Amino acid sequence: MEAKAVAKTVRIAPRKARLVIDLIRGKEVGEAIAILKYTPKAVSPIVEKVLKSAIANAEHNYEMDVNNLVVSKAFVDEGPTLKRYRPRAQGRASQINKRTSHITIVVSEKKEG
Repeated sequence: MEAKAVAKTVRIAPRKARLVIDLIRGKEVGEAIAILKYTPKAVSPIVEKVLKSAIANAEHNYEMDVNNLVVSKAFVDEGPTLKRYRPRAQGRASQINKRTSHITIVVSEKKEG
């Protein structure tokens, strides 16, 4: 049984979010929350919020035991890119891409054994 939570169109680049997501993949949920709390990255509170939502979904919708949960899957997909323009020298303009992310976390119960 799996429970998941998704945060869509989060205004942070997927490349930056993946650095934090890689830290918690495969960990127990208590350990994952502790890691996120002490990771000094801008995306850490957002990922923590998604993880807590996945835990709440597991507890409420599927009646899983919170103490046995583990982060089975965690990934970041690219969302829509906001395109902005910045003035440059000699009347030119250059494009600034403001990237967004879709953050997905799946939790499941630990296998006994």
